[in-house]
Amino acid sequence: MNLDSMLSIGASVASLGIAGAMAVWVSKQSTGSKSMMEISSAVRAGASAFLRREFITIMPIAIGLAIAISFASGTSNGIAFAVGAALSAIAGLIAMKITVKAAVRTAQATTKGLGYTLVTAFRGGATVGLAIPAMALIGVTLLYILYREPIMIAGVGIGASLIALFIRAGGGIFTKAADLGADLVGKIEAGIPEDDPRNPATIADNVGDNVGDAAGMGSDVYESYIVTLLAAMLLGALVAVDPSTGLDQYMLVVYPIVIGASGLIASIIGALTVTPSRRIDDPMKPLSVAFMVSAGIAIALNLIFTQLLMGSSILAMTLFATSVVGVVLVPIIQRITDYYTNYKYKPVKDIGESTKWGYAANMLAGIISGLRSTMPFMIAIVVTLAISYSITYAVTGDPLMGIYGTAIAAMAMLSLAGIVLSIDSFGPISDNAGGIVEMTGMGDENRRITDQIDAIGNTTKAVTKGFAIASAGLAALAMIQAFQHEAANIFIDKVLDYSLANPNVIIGLLVGGLLPFFISSQLMSGVNRAAMRLVDEVRSQFKNNPGILEGKAKPDYARCIDIATAASIKQLFQPAIITVASPIVLGVLLGPSAVAGILMGAVVSGIFLAYHMANSGGAWDNAKKYIEIIGKKHTPEHEVAVVGDLIGDPYKDTAGPALNTVIKLLNTVAIVFVPIFVGVVGI
Repeated sequence: MNLDSMLSIGASVASLGIAGAMAVWVSKQSTGSKSMMEISSAVRAGASAFLRREFITIMPIAIGLAIAISFASGTSNGIAFAVGAALSAIAGLIAMKITVKAAVRTAQATTKGLGYTLVTAFRGGATVGLAIPAMALIGVTLLYILYREPIMIAGVGIGASLIALFIRAGGGIFTKAADLGADLVGKIEAGIPEDDPRNPATIADNVGDNVGDAAGMGSDVYESYIVTLLAAMLLGALVAVDPSTGLDQYMLVVYPIVIGASGLIASIIGALTVTPSRRIDDPMKPLSVAFMVSAGIAIALNLIFTQLLMGSSILAMTLFATSVVGVVLVPIIQRITDYYTNYKYKPVKDIGESTKWGYAANMLAGIISGLRSTMPFMIAIVVTLAISYSITYAVTGDPLMGIYGTAIAAMAMLSLAGIVLSIDSFGPISDNAGGIVEMTGMGDENRRITDQIDAIGNTTKAVTKGFAIASAGLAALAMIQAFQHEAANIFIDKVLDYSLANPNVIIGLLVGGLLPFFISSQLMSGVNRAAMRLVDEVRSQFKNNPGILEGKAKPDYARCIDIATAASIKQLFQPAIITVASPIVLGVLLGPSAVAGILMGAVVSGIFLAYHMANSGGAWDNAKKYIEIIGKKHTPEHEVAVVGDLIGDPYKDTAGPALNTVIKLLNTVAIVFVPIFVGVVGI
């Protein structure tokens, strides 16, 4: 077995082992009272039922697409698609099951103080964070060992991205519809607290946290990892290697796998630094320490593994330098996201203060903040691109090697997915724990603890969204280059013009630029339709059974779960069909140049639209938390902030996060289906 395979498989097995140990630790914690377990069981049953119905719905589509890919691009890609899709579904399932189990134990841990509560939530999240990247890394490694050509396993990217889009979109529609239904009627109309057991949509809201934030983000990060790794391997196979550099083609292809292994080992060590403690003043501090430890160890391991694989040549050290650039990008994204979404800083405080002037002022403040946030992200991504490209190009003089350097930077960033996802999964666990504390009446002090970690969870979830969006941009640029070279190899008798003088490219740019906006409208429309049905249901239950609000009768929770499930699954198909069909239709009609235009147009508009929506939504959410923390709960300002949060919910948890998956799905579809892009019409 080669060094790369040993490192990859060894790191993956170790990560899965530590994830299993943390799952056992979480399972051994107290589940609390009988009423707490009843709520947890209801949430688990609802979340499992949703995913089961979703998987049954999409399975025929997945089978049909696997057959189509096998005909268009070979049996190996069909098999790779099936592997990618299956592991994506498993990733979502693992994330959902662990977060449900950890939430009730986190709620009970509030009886032991903030420190123990934090660790319980984090270790539940770390179980997800360490398992999912390990699955992605070992899956791609084994496929590569089997087929030995990255282009022959490109279908793994489509499988990962397609299922992730289904889970992310379906879960996002479910969770935000339930959230809107619960808050519009319960908090605003009936004036009852958030997560009040009298609200019929409360259990559906908690189910939504698991199918949207947990299962959705788990499959999202899994597919980001897969696609970024695949993009770097594809480029490694395309670069012309100069023998004088001391490197060969094999080294360039497997180097991204080695980078992934180092990041996984570093994430394990970082996750183990968060230990039980009763004395924690700032819940964010141990999470930040865990991340910085992981980043530092990843850089050190990248240096060691680079030398073991490639030696110490100038090019090898240059590629190591690009990996450092990628690792450094993660804390930069973290700091930018934290500034624009954390209630400690001016943007969120300004949104909170704007509530005194009413709804319109609050809406404008949130939109302005989200729009402004796109600029520092753009600067960070552009600087990363410029440095990673220029240093590798300077050494080799090969533009494609420059793009390969950028792909390595992206892979180094994604190599930290283990610790990033661990911190992210902490968010839905703490949110669900707060709901259980409220519904079982555990007390104000317990709720104060869950509110503290929930506010941090809002920020960590926003950070992971920023992380995934940046990875989409960097990976997509690498995939576009790989697509162009693959098209050139297939259509050797054609001159492929990708310049702006070609109208096909312009058409593609316009279509690609439109797609993120149109798909976002479809997703948010799905939330709106489902939410209105839930609003009617909650109103109907309150009207027909007055004993519910009096606390004398139990609401029909199952009815709300069924409505949210049916409505969200119904809305799944349009975004997926549009995303898959767009590059295929334009490719068949106008050829590869139009497809390249689609890919670039979607990257440019999609990244910034996604950042705007994710950060506006996160800021509105934490502005509501800010109003509550400064003691203005149940005031007119709080009511305004609640409405802002409701508008931001489909922004940050449905449409925004889905766009990075859309961007990567477009690129993987283009790579796999390029043999049929004959351009029968042409312009």
